[in-house]
Amino acid sequence: MASAKSVTVRAAVQGESGAITGLQEAGFGIRFGGDEQEFRGEVFPVERSLVAVEGDRIVGHTVDRTMTVTVPGERTVRACGVAGVVVAATHRRRGILRELYTAQHARTEAEALPLTIFTASEGTIYGRFGYEVSILDTAVAIDTRRAEFRSTTPDPGGVTLETLADAAPRIREIYERWQKVTPGAQERPDAKWDMFFADIERHRQGATTLFVLLHADGYALYRRSRRGEHGIASIWEFRAATPDAHAALWRVLLGMDLVDTVEADIADDDPLAHMLTDPRAVQLTRRGDSLWARIMDVPAALTARTYRADLDTVMAVHDPFRSAGGNFALRIRDGIAECEPTTRPATLSFDINILAALYFGGQRASTFAAAHRLKAEDPTVLRAFDEAFTADRAPQLGWFF
Repeated sequence: MASAKSVTVRAAVQGESGAITGLQEAGFGIRFGGDEQEFRGEVFPVERSLVAVEGDRIVGHTVDRTMTVTVPGERTVRACGVAGVVVAATHRRRGILRELYTAQHARTEAEALPLTIFTASEGTIYGRFGYEVSILDTAVAIDTRRAEFRSTTPDPGGVTLETLADAAPRIREIYERWQKVTPGAQERPDAKWDMFFADIERHRQGATTLFVLLHADGYALYRRSRRGEHGIASIWEFRAATPDAHAALWRVLLGMDLVDTVEADIADDDPLAHMLTDPRAVQLTRRGDSLWARIMDVPAALTARTYRADLDTVMAVHDPFRSAGGNFALRIRDGIAECEPTTRPATLSFDINILAALYFGGQRASTFAAAHRLKAEDPTVLRAFDEAFTADRAPQLGWFF
């Protein structure tokens, strides 16, 4: 059995895309079609890949690209978006992932990016590297037979059925408007848009190609399928930049003929259930994580967003993997933060994971305190900290990577 010492981590080179794809397919249990491989290579170019190599065989991989992500206050931050993290099944538990992540994080630090983000296939791996769930994912199934709108729910109209090709420019424009006001949403690069509009067959999972509902301020892309006698509409992406667009699109989606169930992912603050006479028509089917994050530079990250309440405290931040921790003075006035290292004693203490969990406003400091993962000297300080980090709008992941 080979040891971790026999494995070298280095930058990938042109010509290794095939081996990297094969490793990812085996690790994630999927097959990428030829077109999808080309698109993926444009979104995450091979020259941004790091590989773990034993002899002439690639046994581990990670890749990244710099992303622009919205944070509370309709500001943005540059982040390292990591993808394609995999270690060969033949080389597990030998420290290869740690070696890859050491190199990955050293690169991120050298590029002065204050945040690292990714979507994870497993939930028990990344905490030891300073990561935590920062955005939660809520999937629902709506029984259209019970989905009657309240008389107080507006009926703005203005929705049209379009082709994907014709609607593409307007979809991009609406997404950009939505992204700029939604914490956690990333700018979508041209290569990812090309992949998105290609409507790749693997993404259909036996359902139809995409149907498009378009409003001046929103869109819904969905697929149709059948399960036995039941007609299903599965929403691929729903983006509404205004409340009128939200209401208009949902009225059409829940009123379609031959559809018994509409499946969708919604934000934690989505008002849909409260717009219906029977809120039980909206059933929770999955609650999980959509985005993980790690703070790479505490002052840079915390001063990039805005806050809901004034605060003056000192945090003891413990970093189990890198050297981003320490004692930091955090002062917030009128939503704007100042943060710097300090020798003053701390009134709050936690691992760096906790800052990532709170960063987009999707989780509460008080919850982590109750879980004994955040210590506060004074309940008043905890309440102020809790209130400051809460966002006005629930965060959502912009696009999966």
